Amino acid sequence: MSAFWYYVFTLVFFLFDYFILAMGLNIQYGETGILNFAYIGFVAIGSYVTGVTSLPNSVGTGQQYILGWGLPFPINLLLGGLASSALAVLVAFIALRRLRTDYLAVVLISLSLVLYDVINNYVPLFNGADGLYNVPEPLAGFFKLTTNSFIPFFAAVSGVVALIMWWVMHRITNAPLGRTLRAIRDDVEVSSALGKGVFRYQLTSMIIGAFYAGVGGGLIIQFGGSFNPTAWLPGETFVIFAVIIVGGVGNNVGLLVGALLVETLLIHLPAFLPAIPGHPGLIEYIDTMVVGVLLMVMLWFRPQGVVPERIRRSPISLVKRPASAIIDVAAPTEPVVAPVGNPAIQELP
Repeated sequence: MSAFWYYVFTLVFFLFDYFILAMGLNIQYGETGILNFAYIGFVAIGSYVTGVTSLPNSVGTGQQYILGWGLPFPINLLLGGLASSALAVLVAFIALRRLRTDYLAVVLISLSLVLYDVINNYVPLFNGADGLYNVPEPLAGFFKLTTNSFIPFFAAVSGVVALIMWWVMHRITNAPLGRTLRAIRDDVEVSSALGKGVFRYQLTSMIIGAFYAGVGGGLIIQFGGSFNPTAWLPGETFVIFAVIIVGGVGNNVGLLVGALLVETLLIHLPAFLPAIPGHPGLIEYIDTMVVGVLLMVMLWFRPQGVVPERIRRSPISLVKRPASAIIDVAAPTEPVVAPVGNPAIQELP
């Protein structure tokens, strides 16, 4: 496979993967209104758990890590998603139950930094700052794939996974659960006054979004074969936020557009461009500035995103009532005379 097609299929993979990551953050932020600035931490947990359940026992590998189960695909990927969901439950009971809006955002980003320091410095957990490497390529042995043929194959696999997860998310956001989440996003107090268990629904949103984050992180380590702390610095969360804001908050189709514009074209494509002579790394810095300017332009001129959120109407409001059921408030009505005496006794003629 030529270098050109290698780059193309790599970009295709990241398009699908960040579409999955954006769907997970969108149900938390775009659908429920949770400012989860620790989202990249859930991506990292999914990636690490997928890695250590894919790798064999650490003895003789030159690495230090827990588990080492050597499980096949997609069991290891699902375990990565479930591990992120389990972390979401813990974080929700610590921070989400009592805190709201900006206070919650500050606590979450602090938890992300704590998680980063623990994993980076406690080597026996996930090999410390070196991270995991030599992660087996999923299904490569079964289909007898070479390194070159694995790239387009796994890009297609990630596309199938993204399609399945998009279908599930579409069902969730169009179900009564999705309508309740949007009601909580728009007004927490009113939703609570109407009898909705706000924390329970927010917890559900955190679990679903974290599962998507874990699956997206698991795909990253299976595609690249390695993952270390430099891949999930806190700034990576804001890249996913940029995907959502540019594409369109609360719109799954817009998330795919945002992943194409921000992550694929502005983040990963410049990494394959030749460096400017005498200025190594300048393209990446320019790329970061372009993303920042794009965010400011979108927030100022088109805050709804490239593909705005679709206004969903309840089917009840679309049912046409018969004309006989419509009361003309302007027409005079006959006065209602209350019965006198015992209504059970009828007067004989």
